[in-house]
Amino acid sequence: MPVSTSPTIGVLALQGDVREHLAALEGLGCATLRVRRPAELAACDALVLPGGESTTMARLARTFELLEPLREAIADGLPVLGTCAGMILLAERVVDGAAGQETLGGIDMTVRRNAFGRQVDSFEGPVEMTGLDAPVHGVFIRAPWVEQVGPGVEVLARVHHGDAAGRIVAVREGHLMATSFHPEVGGDSRVHQLFVDLVRAV
Repeated sequence: MPVSTSPTIGVLALQGDVREHLAALEGLGCATLRVRRPAELAACDALVLPGGESTTMARLARTFELLEPLREAIADGLPVLGTCAGMILLAERVVDGAAGQETLGGIDMTVRRNAFGRQVDSFEGPVEMTGLDAPVHGVFIRAPWVEQVGPGVEVLARVHHGDAAGRIVAVREGHLMATSFHPEVGGDSRVHQLFVDLVRAV
């Protein structure tokens, strides 16, 4: 059953770009919640997994007893947007992961961690994305890309940048959506609006 027109969207607040996502969502009229505990997760209609460091976020989620509740919520249909590190967390498979890398899973995709290179290889550029009438400004910081998707995954965007041209950088599978770039940076909330529309529809 679709949620109300003003859903409560949590942002996993263990590490990463939490404040920027909260500001983008609040600017769209959503109620927001910083999620660090299972009870906070249970109060959300949807969740954002922000950019940051995917192995650190997974480790902290386990420490805060959130890892299994997050996996269960995703399996039960909680809408989730993962950005950068959040994309890695939503992947079923990770290439070049750290030793013992854990994910939440949910999207039938293989993601390459730090695919675009080190911090010095970070870049910005226009990204044409399904559902948007003009390119979004993509900020790629030690970003992953998607190497392979399953048959149920919709490719929303590919990058057009140097040797990485054609690589998948945004996907959706059912109630889950992920980008390898940071849509919370730069004041353009259209990617968040796409997610809010998804939340209202599922």
